[in-house]
This record gives sequence, structure tokens and C-alpha cells, in this order.
Amino acid sequence: MNSRLDPARPYAVGLFRIVTGLLFASHGAASLFGVLGGARGGGTIAAGTWPGWYAAAIQLVAGALILLGLGTRAAAFVASGSMAYAYFTVHQPGALWPLQNGGEASAMFCWAFLLLVFTGPGALALDGLFSSRSATSAGRRDENRPEPVTA
Repeated sequence: MNSRLDPARPYAVGLFRIVTGLLFASHGAASLFGVLGGARGGGTIAAGTWPGWYAAAIQLVAGALILLGLGTRAAAFVASGSMAYAYFTVHQPGALWPLQNGGEASAMFCWAFLLLVFTGPGALALDGLFSSRSATSAGRRDENRPEPVTA
């Protein structure tokens, strides 16, 4: 089974990255621009408000970069840290477990982004496009780019 699934791993990681980045960017857009229901059920967060506005800006920018696969590891590191901060300052004081304190999304985003820090962007990422051009011009193969699938 592993031999049949392993060639698809870069594409599975790439799709995971795209969906996670889109969801994260959507949270930022909702809070900053009032789209998709707005912040906390409606409206926007006032510009410069700590920590909400800065968290929303990180969500929008890091989410978009992760979605596109551009600077994925760095953006995922920042996003993971922001979600750890959100969990421990906003949710965890209310109760120990994420199910009790409403912090499931923060905890899941934190760990999902930490995973991307270590796995990289996978397939379908702009990182791979730019690094494959520089690797090709230098005469080396990009290790993040998946091998062609043969039958």
C-alpha cells in the first residue's frame, strides 16, 4: 500500500497546505474587511487594536502566502506561533481542554502549520516553481519537486 500512496504524498501535502491556507486567510479577511460574516458574527476589528487586529493581519497575509506556497515554511512558523499565542492567552485560561474553552480551531491551526514547517509546501507551490528554476539553472534537481509518476 505504501508504494502506491508514496508518489501522491507531495500532492496530498500540497492540497492540505492550500485548504489550510485558504481557511486561515478567510479568518483574517472576515476580521479585517467584514466579509464572510465578519469578525465574531459581524463587523470588523478596529485598526491597530491589540491583539485582534494584528492577529487578523497575520491570518490574512500568512494564510495567503501558505495558500500560494510562497515562503511556506516561514509563513507557517509565524502562523503557528500566532495560534499558540491565541490559544494560551485567549482560550486556555477559560478551561484546560480545547473542547471546553472553544480553542479547537486555534489548536488545530497551530499544529497544522507546525506540520507544514517541517514537511514544506508539497506540490503545487510557488516555492517549488522558483526553486526549480534556480536549481535547473545551477544544474541540480529540486528535492521538493515530486518525481514523475511512471506506470
